[in-house]
Amino acid sequence: MKFNLFRQPQAVAAAEPTSATTVTMAPSPVSASTSAPDTSGSNNTEISKNDMFEEIKSKFLNEIDKIPLPPWALIAIAVVAALLVLTCCFCIIKKCCCKKKKNKKGKKGKDGFNMKNMQGGELLKKEEKQLLCVHHFSSSCHKQLTVGILQAADLMSMDSGGTSDPYVRVLLFPDKKKKFDTKVHKKTLNPVFNETFVFKVPYEELGGKTLMMSVYDYDRFSKHDVIGEVKLPMNTIDLGRPIEEWRDLESADQEEPEKLGDICISLRYVPTAGKLTVCILEAKNLKKMDACGLSDPYVKIQLLQGGKRLKKKKTTVKKNTLNPYYNESFSFEIPLEQMQKILVVITVFDYDKIGKNDAIGKIFVGSKATGLGLKHWSDMLANPRRPIAQWHPLQPEEDIDGQLAALAAKK
Repeated sequence: MKFNLFRQPQAVAAAEPTSATTVTMAPSPVSASTSAPDTSGSNNTEISKNDMFEEIKSKFLNEIDKIPLPPWALIAIAVVAALLVLTCCFCIIKKCCCKKKKNKKGKKGKDGFNMKNMQGGELLKKEEKQLLCVHHFSSSCHKQLTVGILQAADLMSMDSGGTSDPYVRVLLFPDKKKKFDTKVHKKTLNPVFNETFVFKVPYEELGGKTLMMSVYDYDRFSKHDVIGEVKLPMNTIDLGRPIEEWRDLESADQEEPEKLGDICISLRYVPTAGKLTVCILEAKNLKKMDACGLSDPYVKIQLLQGGKRLKKKKTTVKKNTLNPYYNESFSFEIPLEQMQKILVVITVFDYDKIGKNDAIGKIFVGSKATGLGLKHWSDMLANPRRPIAQWHPLQPEEDIDGQLAALAAKK
């Protein structure tokens, strides 16, 4: 239809005189003339843009030429700047990604409030007892046991304010050397821990071990009280799948104080010279710290005043023994008027090539000590210039640290 409509006006034009034809042909040159200025205008715009670019480029090159550096140095600076920018961008992206992952992990941990029974799919009901929520699984290919302490509920109040400062200690009995502690949560009976610990132990050895999780009430100046504990024999659970469950806290057995061994030291003070000599003579019946049933003990001596460490010394390491003999002396210059403010702290450590050296036991002597520590110090001051030897039973490190913190707080 479009084609027929276009042809009809053409037939009418043919019937008219030729002058009409010239009139109809006239607009074509006009249209050509009107389109010409538009083309020239766009060309002028492109030329002006090119001129501006060339001018900016020439100015930039002129400024670079003014810099008193060779071209290779400028290229090196540009490369270093580009690398710095890329490194910053990478760090920012990595930080953002890590935050997202941490947030996801945190959300998973908080789901401990809504834990479901692995078999029935229903929420585990919380009884009116002290409960500890644990999540643990074992991976035989990696030879490790992973234990997650999620939360505890309805704990017993141990402080005068009706609350507690709970934390959880995790260990694989009978190996007491490897143990982990969660963070302390202040003034609460329903702490949420969400902490994970890994024991590197072969799968075939797990059957003879017991997972112990003890809840303690933290006390800064005295021994930490046991709120309750959970004992989980490894041969009674299926280690082939993750386990997530509540466990009743049982009353902890009142264990007898563990025997850590004894140490014999000699003290000698010369008032005129202001010289204190501490001699580490020997130790006996030390606690077994290595898998072979022995230890690699050494002794560290620290001088404290007002809770601050002034000096420290240490003996040599004696390999594979529970009854080391040292006979090593260490001298300290202390004026007579300062002797009433000084504490000598002696710690026996088990040396490890890999990892942290574990403390076997600890003692301290001084005018502010008690028991044998005070008696030994008094005998030394009463017998100047004479070495006074005395055996001391080693005590747990945390107990001595609590006593020292209490003495420092009184200041």
